[in-house]
Amino acid sequence: MADPVVTLSATTPCAGILPLTIGTVTVTEVDPGYLTALAPAKGLGAALKTAHGLDLPGPGQATGSDTARAIWFGRAHVLLMGPAPDPALADHAALTDISDGWAVVRLDGAGATQVLARLTPIDLRAHVFQPGHTARTELFHMQSSITRLGDEAFLIMVFRSMAQTLVHDLKTAMEGVAARAGD
Repeated sequence: MADPVVTLSATTPCAGILPLTIGTVTVTEVDPGYLTALAPAKGLGAALKTAHGLDLPGPGQATGSDTARAIWFGRAHVLLMGPAPDPALADHAALTDISDGWAVVRLDGAGATQVLARLTPIDLRAHVFQPGHTARTELFHMQSSITRLGDEAFLIMVFRSMAQTLVHDLKTAMEGVAARAGD
């Protein structure tokens, strides 16, 4: 008897479980492109600006747009999201490809802030956590990165192994917010 041929197919962390809309809030999976952790050394700000047109984010900040973003990722760490890192960055930072290790979703719609407020201890009020602000924080019981993209839009990252838990927790919070609003 011949051995069967097994074909493996790459899947995204949230394949088959997103998108999800409950009430006025939607969560969708984001294709982040490359995710490169940068451990900065002298001159990274100028090199990042030259190579990718991005400002080096300060603590709790994110710069850029959907196609190329730099996110503060903790003490002495920056995440380059989107493009492959320009090789010139290696002269100014230690580069680590972490693309396969993270699940990235976007939560948006009227009530998105209320949904997140049920899951994270950070102050999400618009005048405190403004667009372009980011935090490494807990999301229910997972470690996460949360970046505010707009008034009611957030980029959320968790370890890939926690993708199903993330969607479950967001769904539960979305259902609670929708029920309270009468949706």
